[in-house]
This record gives sequence, C-alpha cells and structure tokens, in this order.
Amino acid sequence: MKRFAAKYVYPLTSRKPLLNAFVEVEGDGTILRIGQCEEGEELMDGAIVPGFVNAHCHVELSYMKGLFRKGTGMAGFIDQINALRDTFSLDDKVAFLREAMDDLWAQGVVAMADISNCDDSFAVKACHPMYTRSFLEVFGAHPAHCEDVMRSVRALQEKARALGLDAAPTPHSCYTMSPELVTASSLAGLESGFLSFHSEESDEEEEMMKYGRGPMWDNRKANGIPTPPVTGTTSLEYFLNRLLAGGLRVPVPGHVLLVHECCLTAQGAALAKKVLAEPFLAVCPLSNLFIHKMLPPIPLMRESGIPICVGTDSLSSNDALCMVDELYCLQEAFPEVSLGELLEWACLNGARFLGKEDKLGTLEPGKKPGLVFISSCGDRLTAQSKSHRL
Repeated sequence: MKRFAAKYVYPLTSRKPLLNAFVEVEGDGTILRIGQCEEGEELMDGAIVPGFVNAHCHVELSYMKGLFRKGTGMAGFIDQINALRDTFSLDDKVAFLREAMDDLWAQGVVAMADISNCDDSFAVKACHPMYTRSFLEVFGAHPAHCEDVMRSVRALQEKARALGLDAAPTPHSCYTMSPELVTASSLAGLESGFLSFHSEESDEEEEMMKYGRGPMWDNRKANGIPTPPVTGTTSLEYFLNRLLAGGLRVPVPGHVLLVHECCLTAQGAALAKKVLAEPFLAVCPLSNLFIHKMLPPIPLMRESGIPICVGTDSLSSNDALCMVDELYCLQEAFPEVSLGELLEWACLNGARFLGKEDKLGTLEPGKKPGLVFISSCGDRLTAQSKSHRL
C-alpha cells in the first residue's frame, strides 16, 4: 500500500477539491481510500488529480515537431503538412512517436483517443501501458474512390485488431471527403460505437461550406481537388445530414466526438444534441492558436451542456503535447471556469467518451485511474505548473 498526501486533492466526484487530503492505493494502483490528513502530516505542495485522458491526438505526426510556420490559417497548414508528410524514414517516425507517448505517460496521461492514417503507431501502442483507441481517419474527395478507400481502411482496421488494439474507421472532415465517403466511413465507425470528426475548426472551413469561397476553396481548386458541395449551412450541419443520409435513426447511437468546433453556434449545438445520442466536444486550444489564432467558444459550449473534453492535437500544430499547458491556456482565456471543471473535462469527460469511466476519470475506491501530481497548483494553475505520474 502507498499513501500520497497533498494540500489539494481533486477526486472529481465533485468539482471541489479536498484540502490537506490523502489517497491510498494498492501496489497495482487501485484506490483503497481517500480522506483528510491528520494535523502535522507532510503534504506535497500542489494537487493530486486522476490520470488525464487526451481526447484528441495525432501521435504519428510527432516527427513534425518544430517544422511548421504558425498563423498560416488552415489552407496554409494543409499545404505544409502535405509537403512534409513523407520526408522522414519509418524508423525515425516510430522513434519520435514512441518518445511522445512515453512523455505523455510520464505527465500522467492514462488514455488517449488517437488519430491514425496508417499503421506506423500500432506496434508502439500495442505494447504501451497507455490505453489508446485508434480512429482510422480516411480521406477521399473523389466519389468514385469511396469503395476503394473503405476497403483500404478496413484492411488497416484488421491490422490494428490483430495487435489487440481498439480501432475503427472515422471520417476526417467535411472538406476532405466526398459526401458518399463521409457517410460510409461514419457508418463503419459507428459499428464500434465511437466516432471522431474534425468539425468547424476555422472560419475558412465555414466560408468554404457555406459560400464556396475563401482560402481553402481556392487552395483545393488550384490543386485540382474536388470541392465539397456548397450547402449554405455550417459544416457541422452538413456532417449531421450525412449521418442521416445513411439511414440512421435519430438519435444516432454511439459516442460522437466533435473536435475543435471553433465556430460552433447555439443552433449547431442544439442540432447536435437532437441528432446524436451521446455527443462530446474536444477542444485543443493551443493547436487552434497555432494555426489560426482563435479559440473555441467555451461559454457557448458550457451553456450547451454537451460534455467537453481536452486534447493536445499533434506536434505539427503544437509546440508540445502537454495537458496542463492546454488547461492553463483555457484557464487564462476563460477565468470564470474553475480548475475543478477544467480537470473534469481533462479526466472524467475523456474517460466517458472512451467508455472507460468505470475505471478512469475519478479518484474513487476500487478504480485504477492513475494518480497525477500537479506542482505549483492549488485552486488555480500557474505558468509554472507541471504534472507527473505518481
């Protein structure tokens, strides 16, 4: 049995911390007991929290760290990622992604919703202590290619499953896929009960979908890539309509993660709650600032009641993969949000999305969520706050 005591403990069974409290765990990390310390017990100067759940990451892109110009907008970012995607050897890519996963684990990330476009990360994930669900992201703007793309991603899914990984297809975004592929990949992904979708990430995306213009539209035209249909509606509404085009009944079953949602509206949130049985939102604030210098509408998201999760995105669009840095960014931009609520997003809601809330997300006897210590932290994070696994 091990005992850890700190000035603040956030069990996340509520958003309020316990002051001067302890957590006792078995050797395998199973929580035995939580309580108030006796006077005079030595306390760590910071906060104990459950293990983090990174709700959106592209760990296979870790080799791209430090290679991208910031503030280019989505069209400029896409040009950079296309130019750099195949410029490293497989051995180098695997070494970088292994280092990134080990670093996340040391920080206290116990589970991750990870995007995969290939099998580069599979062997590392299969032997890593971190739980991952791999969302096998597909692209394909040509309608005639839909069946070939789906055959390819199904083969990738079999590779992942052969290694014991939870993995299923998922659509990338409205603008990189034909309408037929959005529907086909969504239906395939929902067979697993989980879907992750890049949605309303930038004004450029919305301008493309609503009006057929703007930098992303011009970029695709210039490169001879088919453009998505101009619907006059938001990209979120377009995505929800493509789900229904597949014959799904409302509410559509499954855990559906809407990633980024920087342009979410109250109308869009209401529609998502109507169409989806269990919608979730994933915010990646540092990535949003890196690419297009904007943040998601956190007040509207909170008001919507849709559970908010936190992700780091990739090292192509972030200086580091650090959950505490993401939370500090959110805290400074939206000071009305308590640390307890931010931790709920970063721990419990991510566990709920992955269907792992029976084991992860809160400090409760019988659960094994991982214990994380955050330094320079009380009821607020500071610029010096760092996390490490206990």
